[in-house]
Amino acid sequence: MKLGLENNEVRLVEYTTEWQEEFARVKEQLLQATSLLPHQIEHVGSTAINRMAAKPILDMVVGVDSIESVDREFFKALQSAGFLRLRVERPNEIVLAKFADDTYAVKTHYIHLVDFDGEIWRNLLFFRDYLNTNEEARQQYLAIKLDYLETASSGIQEYTEFKETFVKEIFEKRDLV
Repeated sequence: MKLGLENNEVRLVEYTTEWQEEFARVKEQLLQATSLLPHQIEHVGSTAINRMAAKPILDMVVGVDSIESVDREFFKALQSAGFLRLRVERPNEIVLAKFADDTYAVKTHYIHLVDFDGEIWRNLLFFRDYLNTNEEARQQYLAIKLDYLETASSGIQEYTEFKETFVKEIFEKRDLV
């Protein structure tokens, strides 16, 4: 298994169970480096969806009591596990990445640092679980991803926006459950 994408690259690879193994390995590193508890670290994104082709980047959500009170020591602990804070501005979320090497050209892992059991946390877990239990939704999502790639192989922001309507429709189903 080879993880990683260059900046702004969009590419899908076939599903592999090695993604689950890599998540377990990195989760253990995070548990050893920080004061996080196991239930505060979850595998999300397409690599967490069974049989889903995905960008070869492992996404994790890490829940903390309050992202506004995360201190320098916590970021140092994440850095000791290989994660660096990105200059990504998102409301109620801090994004960190792990890179393939010290050129910082290829990202291999993301952490979405959010409030534990907050809106973003619940949406990310619901999306993962919904697609893991709903074959039709999983196939629709894959079709959307492949549709984008028919015309482009870059533009990560555009790729995300292309999928946004579908993703929000799944989030809205959480309120019905």
